[in-house]
Amino acid sequence: MLVITNGRIFDPCHGIDQPGELFIKEGKIESVGTGISFPSSAPMIDAKGLIISPGFVDLHCHLREPGFEEEETIASGTQAAAVGGFTTVCCMPNTDPPVDSKSIVNWIKKRASESAVVNVLPIGCITKGRKGKEVCDMAELAEAGVVAFSDDGDSVPDSQVMCHAMDYSRDFDLPLIEHCEDKPLTNGGVINEGWVADRLGLKGIPAAAEEIIVARDLALARLTGAKLHIAHVSTRGAVELIRHAKRNGVPVTAEVTPHHLTLTQERVMNMSSGRGQLKYDSDAKVYPPLRTQDDIDALLEGLKEGVIDAIATDHAPHTQAQKKCELELAAFGISGFETAFGSLMGLLHAGKIDLGTLISKLTCEPARVIGRESDLGTLRVGAMANIVIFDVGREWQVDRSRFVSRGENTPFDGCWFKGKVLVTIVNGEIVYQDDSVRVDHE
Repeated sequence: MLVITNGRIFDPCHGIDQPGELFIKEGKIESVGTGISFPSSAPMIDAKGLIISPGFVDLHCHLREPGFEEEETIASGTQAAAVGGFTTVCCMPNTDPPVDSKSIVNWIKKRASESAVVNVLPIGCITKGRKGKEVCDMAELAEAGVVAFSDDGDSVPDSQVMCHAMDYSRDFDLPLIEHCEDKPLTNGGVINEGWVADRLGLKGIPAAAEEIIVARDLALARLTGAKLHIAHVSTRGAVELIRHAKRNGVPVTAEVTPHHLTLTQERVMNMSSGRGQLKYDSDAKVYPPLRTQDDIDALLEGLKEGVIDAIATDHAPHTQAQKKCELELAAFGISGFETAFGSLMGLLHAGKIDLGTLISKLTCEPARVIGRESDLGTLRVGAMANIVIFDVGREWQVDRSRFVSRGENTPFDGCWFKGKVLVTIVNGEIVYQDDSVRVDHE
């Protein structure tokens, strides 16, 4: 049992924004509101001045296990997710071996049951071995419990294979999550194509590389009627394509990352101290690359319009050796679980997004993408108690050396954020608790 009192209960998808209490019993939300009854012996958290919301749902993360445990494990990754307020994470299948068979799905589920502190939902591959040649046995993967299919890290290059995959996935009512990248256009590319790439003498990655695959897959989704989800949208052109497709009834959803909403291409560049020489920050190297302020403006507008359905971290931890090297050789990716909420709150405090939109894009809307809105991202009575308590005004500084994730690769190191997760509850159990929060027992 657990009681949370004196907080602001906030569930935008159900129109709840009121002071009150929340009572958890046997892992589920027993009652919520004002003047509710609960045993006096129940442990209690005083949430005065804090917001109680549904736990965050991340549609797109990399837990690296099996195969890349030096970068992250299911244990370390889910602990980091809990620090960030995520109570459910969907893990991408670009592991070794890739998640293209029932046995690998079952292995991940078993491993998660042993070591994860948040809910882990596996995503299966679209093609065998993620090679883009032959569609996986989606029936087997669906039976094993995957919530979507993706070859994330690569697009499916062959349009006929992708069309076949869409036809097949429609039978299971599961979305295809597409990493939109035209490889011939991005080959050798390092950062966004533009003045920063020119200044640093690096090959750029054009917006067209994303938009070409977005356009192709939207056309295939229209043809097949399959559910399509566009991962990590980063360009104005992609937002416009998705907007047009939605208006015309194409079954498409989309996500954007915190870093693509808050950082521009200039972040990869800085000046070395005292020498006036151009220097780069490999921690800001990510795919898709950080784009322009105009792209960010389009992404924010897409969020507010409902063109973009969810915010997802694309948590991509790497070792120091993989990131602290020449920019051309450095791995793409940002370790995002622990900084996601703080960075996004900067948008709220700047008046660029309202709290209802932000929380819905982290909770019920991503749950809806995978058909889990009845039991995830909600404070509905009877649902499992997946809850986050946060302080919109708490100021804190990012310190990569204190990350729970094995990946310390973040461009936010040293940044001050205003807004912090203080408690994360998964299936009724406290899995993360800030030092400032006390649980009172009788």
